[in-house]
Amino acid sequence: MDNPEKQMSLIEHIGELRRRLIMIIAVLFIGMILGLFVAQPIYQYLVAAETARNLVFHVFSFWDGIGLYMKIAMVVALLLTLPVTVYQIWAFVSPGLLDKERRAALRYVPFVFMMFLLGVLFAYYVVFPMALTFTSNVTRNMGLAETYGVVQYFTFMSNIVFPVAALFELPILIMFLTTLRILNPTVLRKWRKIAYLVLVFIAIVITPPDFISDILVAIPLLFLYELSVILSGVVHRKQQRLDAARLEQEL
Repeated sequence: MDNPEKQMSLIEHIGELRRRLIMIIAVLFIGMILGLFVAQPIYQYLVAAETARNLVFHVFSFWDGIGLYMKIAMVVALLLTLPVTVYQIWAFVSPGLLDKERRAALRYVPFVFMMFLLGVLFAYYVVFPMALTFTSNVTRNMGLAETYGVVQYFTFMSNIVFPVAALFELPILIMFLTTLRILNPTVLRKWRKIAYLVLVFIAIVITPPDFISDILVAIPLLFLYELSVILSGVVHRKQQRLDAARLEQEL
């Protein structure tokens, strides 16, 4: 027969996971409501630059306008939910860590939102304009008139902005995994060549096919990896000092 204590422990863990998922969903729902209130000014800000270029957007469905507002509201909700989600995941796995490791890792939670926001800004103000300019130049060189669906425009934008923003979470993720003792700077240095290859490939995929654009995006991504290695080293050295101090106390 199964051990009743283990069964109860499993049931308790499932119940805790359920409560945390409900909390995340509740914050997401509230974020959706708030997002609907700010959807219009966000939309006006995002299309202002293209309006100045005399680029006219079109809709091809009666639901395009409403759907666009809902998508903007969902993005706002996800941004607001991100730190809550990270905290809930952290709170679920933290009992398996030591007190000092738990307090150290908890500090990463606010930086998840900050790094994601920094990635959004970099992608929107650096990568996206380059991609948009390149595609527009190709269209004009082909003798085609620029007339875009507003949904297609924002889909193109999101396909560039959010993958880059996600990559900006790399240093925080590496520090967190180092805290959990899953990664360490030695492993990261061993994987450096592979990581560089992957990041350069990503930079080439999400940017126009010209050398300057690839370099402008690849360099920050490589810098993020090197920053991750440095931060992992900081966390790893602290862990080694804690382990040494704990061993001395036991002796």
